[in-house]
Amino acid sequence: MLRAAAAGLLFALAAGPLGAFVVWRRMAYFGEALAHSVLLGVAAGFLLGLAPGLAVLPFMLGFAFLLLLLERQRLVPVDTLLAVLAHGALAAGVILVSLLGGVRTDLLGYLFGDVLAVGDGDIAVLMLVAVTVGGLLARFWPPLLSATVSEELAAVEGVPVQRMRLLLVLLLALVVAAGMRVVGMLLVMALLVVPAATARRFARTPETMALLAAAIGGLGVLAGLAGAWQFDLPAGPAIAVVTVGLFFASLPAGLAPAGGGRP
Repeated sequence: MLRAAAAGLLFALAAGPLGAFVVWRRMAYFGEALAHSVLLGVAAGFLLGLAPGLAVLPFMLGFAFLLLLLERQRLVPVDTLLAVLAHGALAAGVILVSLLGGVRTDLLGYLFGDVLAVGDGDIAVLMLVAVTVGGLLARFWPPLLSATVSEELAAVEGVPVQRMRLLLVLLLALVVAAGMRVVGMLLVMALLVVPAATARRFARTPETMALLAAAIGGLGVLAGLAGAWQFDLPAGPAIAVVTVGLFFASLPAGLAPAGGGRP
């Protein structure tokens, strides 16, 4: 339980501030497409004889590049394209894993996570992810925020808009890949987006919203693990349910209007 709590808190620390940008830029569909593609990375790891955790990250980064390129096309609406890719990748991953002879896999573990099974190595990876995401967001916060407010105005001011967008997409891929062990691919966006959406009800500034999102995510992790321990529930879904419950509880209690925390 201590390892699970540490892993969950580290993931919440990385996902909270990044989730604020996902909410501001309305990138939830993009994140879902990334999350649903994780299983293809797992299958690729099995095919190459690699540990799934090692294969997922480079696959996710490549898939993020692909999504970023396809998002610029104008033949199909972006949300439709991302939905098609997300569910297609998930279905293809399930089929590919099922066809791998002699490989025993627990699909529920990949779909819904297994935070109670994390080891010291997983915690070290999550700590590295949290430090990397936090450091890069702190370093590039002003240009990222400027590009989020208005890409046109940011470009006029000399902000490298495309580089900032690429940085955000790569960080999102990194966090989604890291969240596979904590809450699984189907629920990782719940811990990425929902705490930020909850924090938006109380925040007056973008910085406050980012910090509150990390705190709310951490609270959801601890309360979800406590509920899983008390009532013998699956830990990943319990964390997601508590986080969603905090969001609905915040609706009547929020001090800020719906646009609170907007950069």
